[in-house]
Amino acid sequence: MASIEDVLDRLDADRQGALDRLFALLRIKSISTDPAFAGECAKAAEWLAQDLTSIGFEASVRPTAGHPMVVAHIKAKQRDVPHVLFYGHYDVQPVDPLNLWDGDPFGPKIVDAATGPQVFGRGAADDKGQLMTFVEACRAFIATGGLPCDVTIMLEGEEETGSPSLPAFLADNKKELSADLALVCDTGMWDRATPAITTMLRGLTLEEVTIKAASRDLHSGLYGGAAVNPIHVLSKIIADLHDAQGRVTLLNFYDGVEDLPEDVASQWRALDFDEGAFLGEVGLSIPAGEKDRSVLEQIWARPTMDVNGVWGGY
Repeated sequence: MASIEDVLDRLDADRQGALDRLFALLRIKSISTDPAFAGECAKAAEWLAQDLTSIGFEASVRPTAGHPMVVAHIKAKQRDVPHVLFYGHYDVQPVDPLNLWDGDPFGPKIVDAATGPQVFGRGAADDKGQLMTFVEACRAFIATGGLPCDVTIMLEGEEETGSPSLPAFLADNKKELSADLALVCDTGMWDRATPAITTMLRGLTLEEVTIKAASRDLHSGLYGGAAVNPIHVLSKIIADLHDAQGRVTLLNFYDGVEDLPEDVASQWRALDFDEGAFLGEVGLSIPAGEKDRSVLEQIWARPTMDVNGVWGGY
């Protein structure tokens, strides 16, 4: 088996090839939330299966009730080695509003940013870039003598819609997907020079609430003031979801939520995280949420209650 130095040298030598492959995947408009792009999602799955097959994986595209899964297996030359399951997703978020983009969202390019060259394109940071990083690592290991462990890769196309097909797929393929270790690389680095091992990710529970009052649409010129306005009701509900200290007011919301252990808190403080810079990157100046919690604690260790969309009226 080759040394890690050999693998890294191979990655350096094939850097342009890796970028070309990433860009090819980024050009596929695999927007999972819009049925109009179902064909593009299928195209992305097929592209990935073909690429994995080309480097020695046994890869296949598996149908689901929604967008397809890609499953690929490869064994190490040695026996009695760990089995690693890698998870990623090839679907991406919509690109609206287009006028806020500096170019084609699906025309990836390298931009010289203040912190160095960066790849710009929908999916580059979530999650095509991450999944191709793992694929390229496998490619380099295989090219220099073989992987040190058995590897299964599972890539889904519905992460951006809440992974509705994933639970059933996992249950139906439990034996095939069983492994000693699972890597979920839908994550990021601490900064451009510091890798990070993410040990936990927050989950998601969602509800869609509809409020109706009158039996039909009303004209505010005729009924305004006298009729209950569902948007006003909803606005009041949303406003009351948090108290003056930023805590969520839902009954039992914090049941079972433990405070951050001091040893972990001290490690986080040692990171010298700049809250102002973090918020400033997105045009904010002050943090929201629980006033007695740090920004890192809120985004890494606390449950939150967020409204992701509101619609009302005509």
